[in-house]
Amino acid sequence: MGIILKTPEEIAIMRRAGRIVAEVLARLTKEIRPGVTTGELDAMAVEELAKLGARASFLGYHGFPAHICTSVNEQVVHGIPGKRALREGDIVAIDVGALVDGFHGDAAITLPVGKASDQAISLIDATRGALAAGISAGYGGARLGDISAAIQRHAESHGFSVVREYVGHGIGRDMHEEPKVANFGIPGQGPLLREGMTIALEPMVNAGGWRTRVADDFWTVSTMDGSLSAHFEHTIAITDGEAQVLTAL
Repeated sequence: MGIILKTPEEIAIMRRAGRIVAEVLARLTKEIRPGVTTGELDAMAVEELAKLGARASFLGYHGFPAHICTSVNEQVVHGIPGKRALREGDIVAIDVGALVDGFHGDAAITLPVGKASDQAISLIDATRGALAAGISAGYGGARLGDISAAIQRHAESHGFSVVREYVGHGIGRDMHEEPKVANFGIPGQGPLLREGMTIALEPMVNAGGWRTRVADDFWTVSTMDGSLSAHFEHTIAITDGEAQVLTAL
């Protein structure tokens, strides 16, 4: 299937879904502290999604067994919430998807638990900045490679590496649509960005090397070298000017 352009009406529904994602992330941000378990965060997300009239995009997706993803320290993405209690100095990435009237919103943030190390804070800041750089490059008439290159350039300029095996994606009626949005690339290459494209940009940035491994649960992705990893994500809509962020409050 090729790239699907959304109508203004469809983008309005996605904006509703995106705002719900943002509200769930805002709720969970307030709950991050030593001692809280990732399973408790999942339960809070379920409660908040229901209150806001949405369903979790992730539950059952290719068999995923939880409502959100929680990835701690060296875990990159797709961490399964459970009994693990967060500890002082950890960092945790929380990825939330919401389904509203047949359309998805998807966003992620990485947060320190209590006082984290200087390296952890620098990694979080650089990853957040890489997402902002990608969004700034995502205007109508640019190329997809401009987004990818902007993300890579920002992350690597701070001494970190971008994950190669996992990428951002188109999003809409399906959780994952075309195009794939790599976090590394060459400016001026790739598909033309056109008004009506909706894509999820999600830099995954490691403090060490970019290679990863998958755990025995077949979901949790971690850095190969055990270094810290951070993950930020927004769903955006391409316009004839600067991109609209659909997953912001």
